Amino acid sequence: MITPYADGSIPTSSYTTGEFKQIHLPDLSYDEDRLLNRLLKQLHDRTPRNLLRASYYDGRRVAAKASTGVIPPQYYNLGLTLGWSAKAVDALAQRTNLDRFIWPDGDLNSLGFTDVWEANYFRAESNAAFVGALIHGVSFLVNTHGYANEPTSLIHVKDALTATGDFNTRTRRMDNLLSISGWDGETRTPTNLTLYLDGETIVAVNDGGWVVDRIYHDHGVPVEALIYKPRPDRPWGYSRISRPVMSIHDRAIRTLIRMEGHADIFSYPEMWMLGADMSVFKNSDGSLKPSWQVMLGRIKGVPDDPKVDPSLARADVKQFQAHSPQPHIDLYQQCANDFSGQTNIPVTELGVQARTNTTTADGTDAADRALVRTAIDAMDNWTPALNRSMLRALAIQNGLSAVPREWWTIDAKWRPPEYLTKSAQADAGMKILAAVPWLAETPVGLELLGLDDQQIARAMSEKNRAVGSATVARAALDALKQQQAQAVNPQAQGIPNAAGN
Repeated sequence: MITPYADGSIPTSSYTTGEFKQIHLPDLSYDEDRLLNRLLKQLHDRTPRNLLRASYYDGRRVAAKASTGVIPPQYYNLGLTLGWSAKAVDALAQRTNLDRFIWPDGDLNSLGFTDVWEANYFRAESNAAFVGALIHGVSFLVNTHGYANEPTSLIHVKDALTATGDFNTRTRRMDNLLSISGWDGETRTPTNLTLYLDGETIVAVNDGGWVVDRIYHDHGVPVEALIYKPRPDRPWGYSRISRPVMSIHDRAIRTLIRMEGHADIFSYPEMWMLGADMSVFKNSDGSLKPSWQVMLGRIKGVPDDPKVDPSLARADVKQFQAHSPQPHIDLYQQCANDFSGQTNIPVTELGVQARTNTTTADGTDAADRALVRTAIDAMDNWTPALNRSMLRALAIQNGLSAVPREWWTIDAKWRPPEYLTKSAQADAGMKILAAVPWLAETPVGLELLGLDDQQIARAMSEKNRAVGSATVARAALDALKQQQAQAVNPQAQGIPNAAGN
């Protein structure tokens, strides 16, 4: 990844400027060569804007100068920044947590789901994919076969800084994807790239010369796009760090810079000395005293001025109170309110006290409710891509060339985007179980009561063991009763009676 400078500008290189250089790999057809360089150019053109948003998220963005001559330039060198843009992304990402996958029509573990889920750290990887999609508008899930000593089925996450492709708006799938996994440190040109095509993957490595390898498979284009807020004329979606967000972010930083400059002013009262000369501010050698020494001096001596009437020779000192920084604080609070309105983040999460009561009747924040609705929309948009990626991963895990139709009911399960206390969740679950009592004996019923996956697994295991123990005890009791009956009635054991029967 290319790291921007502290002011948000992009380092000059052949990859990030207009000096785009084509790459010609050996053994590629004319069409493949054109596609490769078109996607490289597409990634090249979008990199500066993607890096700009990444700089806001990473806290590497400082504001440009607000004006000339008003604020001393040294205050812009303080490197003041804000974490508001990162908060805009993370606050929503924390509401979109993939819990697991479910299969109502079968047992996922029989398909090797646990191996795929655990080997790919998919809960953490999916969260990283969501963050990437929120920063740049899109991120990608890539399915691959594992090499030797690797898991059989792999799922990789790529962001818009390292991957690009063509999204087919008719099929809602990727037609191709170019992924860059290695760069030259000086020229910033790719040294390791992968081109995913329909049924074919081209891997190229430059180690003194390009070496190209082709891998054929039966899984189409093994890529899914996670897009945030897609629109017909913007199929790649939107970034949470939008232009309004960046504008408010910069305005808040400029306000902080003004507050820093004002802090050096309002810390000292303003004084006027009438009837004094410049000797007050000079050292014994005639040089001017440093400003901090003059301002911090606790005992000051002002000589009489012999040039004036002796009765008026004594200098007169007038003091004026410094201006309050409150106007800057008010502007900073307004910036926080504007940012909250743009991102649906409660203003208190930005480190600013809300001026008005924004809570609803049930005690929740109105902005928090809007953020929950935004999270639900994002989860709805991402679910199809997650499902297709997991189905493809399970097919690879089981050595299948296509996903069986009966697997199509496998679906992503999300954690609730709103925060509920354990007691509130249990109360809601009890009301549902009261209406449908038989759910209480199922994992779904325990889930409604607020138990997590581990607790549900342990509860069901304990129940199965208890049922098994009761079954064994019942069988032993039945065997004992049968033995007692045979002892009372010898014919039950096949012993002849007195009649020889």
